[in-house]
Amino acid sequence: MNKETLAILSVSAGAGHVRAAEAVKVTAEKEFPSLNPVHIDVMTLVSDLFKKLYADSYLSIVEKHPSLWGYLYKKADQEKAESMLNKLRRGIEKLNTKKLVSTLEELKPSKILCTHFLPAELLSRMSLNGTYHKPIWVQVTDFDIHTMWVHQGITGYFAASEEVAWRMADRGIPLNLITVTGIPIMPVFAQKFSRKECAAEYSLDPQKTTIVMMSGGYGVGGIDLLAERLLKIEGDFQIIALAGRNEKLLETLKELGSKHPNRLFPQGFTRTIERLMACADFAVTKPGGLTSSECLAMGLPMIVVSPIPGQEERNADYLLENGVALKAYDGAGLEYRVKTLLKNPRRIMEMRERALKIAKPHAANKVLETITAE
Repeated sequence: MNKETLAILSVSAGAGHVRAAEAVKVTAEKEFPSLNPVHIDVMTLVSDLFKKLYADSYLSIVEKHPSLWGYLYKKADQEKAESMLNKLRRGIEKLNTKKLVSTLEELKPSKILCTHFLPAELLSRMSLNGTYHKPIWVQVTDFDIHTMWVHQGITGYFAASEEVAWRMADRGIPLNLITVTGIPIMPVFAQKFSRKECAAEYSLDPQKTTIVMMSGGYGVGGIDLLAERLLKIEGDFQIIALAGRNEKLLETLKELGSKHPNRLFPQGFTRTIERLMACADFAVTKPGGLTSSECLAMGLPMIVVSPIPGQEERNADYLLENGVALKAYDGAGLEYRVKTLLKNPRRIMEMRERALKIAKPHAANKVLETITAE
C-alpha cells in the first residue's frame, strides 16, 4: 500500500502543542494504515538564537512575569495584520525557518497539520503566493481563539468546542472550514481503568478520597508548599503529588511524605499519568488545553490554579462555566475548595458526570477522519 505522508508540525513553546501532535501521530499509526505520520517540532529546525528568543523567552515570561504575558497576549490579539510590528515579526520568522521549508521539500508530505500558529502562518503565506500547494490544516490547542491562529489559505480548522468554532467564524473563517473535534489527546485516555488495580500499583488505598496535584505556580505557591498546607486538613484522604522531571522538588516531596506516611505519595516523571488519574477523585492543576482535555476524558473534576493570563484563563472560564472545575486564587482559596469537596462527595460525582459529558477523548480520530476524507 502506498501511504500518504502526513506532516504534523508543532512548536515546543510549552508542552501542549507537542503533546497534541504526538497524540495525532500515535492515533494515525494505530488507526489509519493509509497514513505515514511524521511529527516535526519546528524548534529543532531553527537557530539556537531564534529558539531562545521564540520558545525560551515565552516560557520565561509566562513563569516569571505572567501579567506581562497577559498584556502581550491581549495586545497581539488586537494588532492589525499589516501593522509594522507584525510585518517585522513575520520577516524574522521567515528568515529563521528556511530549514523547515527545505525539510518539507525533502519529505514531500501529501497533507500538513499544524498544532501551533507559527508553521500555520508561514505555510499560509506560501499557499497564498503560490509557492506551496498541499492541504494545510490547523488544530487550535486551547478553548480559545487568538488572531495569530487565523490565516487565509488554510484548508481547514479544528476547534476545541462549539463556542471556539463560533468565535473562529466571527473572525472571518468560513464555517464550512471549521470542524469541532476537541483537542487531540493520547488514545489511552479513552480507555476504562480499574481504580483498584491502578491504586495497587502505587500503594494507594482505593477506598480513600484521592487528590492528584499536578501544579503549583505563580501567586499560589509551589506544589510542595500546597501539599504541606493541604495535609493539615482533617480527614481521611490521600494526595498524589507530581514533581515531573524536577528532581529537587521530588526530594522535597519525599521528605514531606516521610512525615505523612500513607497520606502523601510523591511521584516523579511518569508516562502513565492516566493510571494515576484513574486513582483520583479530583485534580489540582493548571488549566492547559491538553491537561484539561485529559482530565475531562478521565471524568476528573479540577481545582484550577495559576492559569496563565490569556489562553489558560480562557480555558479556566470554559471549565468553570461547564461546572467541571473550581478556581483557587491563592493557597487559602485552594484549602477552602479542597475542604468543600472533601465534605461533599456528591458534588464531586456531579462534576465528574459533567466532565464526561463534554469530554472529547476521540478528538485525534475525528481530526484524521476529516483530513483523510479530503
